[in-house]
Amino acid sequence: MSDALVLAGLTKTFRNPAVDRLDLTVRAGELYALLGPNGAGKTTTLRMVAGLLKPDAGAISVFGIDALAEPIAAKRLIAWAPDEPLLYDRLTPVEYLEFVAGLWGVAPDVALPRAEELLKTLGLWDERNRRCEGFSRGMKQKAALAGALIHDPKLLILDEPLTGLDAAVARQVKDLLQARVDAGATVILTTHILEVAERMADRIGIIQGGRLLAEGTLDDLRARTGEQGATLEDVFLDLTTETEAAVA
Repeated sequence: MSDALVLAGLTKTFRNPAVDRLDLTVRAGELYALLGPNGAGKTTTLRMVAGLLKPDAGAISVFGIDALAEPIAAKRLIAWAPDEPLLYDRLTPVEYLEFVAGLWGVAPDVALPRAEELLKTLGLWDERNRRCEGFSRGMKQKAALAGALIHDPKLLILDEPLTGLDAAVARQVKDLLQARVDAGATVILTTHILEVAERMADRIGIIQGGRLLAEGTLDDLRARTGEQGATLEDVFLDLTTETEAAVA
């Protein structure tokens, strides 16, 4: 299996190191959950991959493309959805998707049926002509996700995609993400809802202090802690608490 994303020595420092010589590989066609305590460097890492932050050092490869040397080529393969949905409130969902598709250079005869499919899948079709300013957070989250998918990205990066969503909306989003992976796309997500990572992720990476602490399937992580049958929450707490104690 080829690699969708390879990070080598990725580093970003603000007052203190946020990402500290991080090495990370995500395989093509997998759903990878990037977990860590608050301040561990998850969002900073994903922002650098998406091209929103410039690393201080290190390398980023997206499907073999050097994302620092060829940022536009890399960005064409990526979709980024932050934890706070960013929409143009005066636009309707259809207008928003037409606008985003135009930015990506997606032909109208491709964009329109794709937009219809996404809005129907996410339960927004009946709201397609309402301005986004009147939407609930969940509806905005779904519209933003549709915008991220309109150019059919190979690598979808999601920062806390289920935050603030009710159970029904969260289920729609999870089903859509699983369908994208089944169709061959690669998904990287952060989440504080560890049950989601436990059920959906092919592999899990846990970072702390800007470095990769542990990685693998849930069974791999259980083996590392010696807790066969443990939940991801138990494994996560054991690994991160153990590291904090070692540092202290």
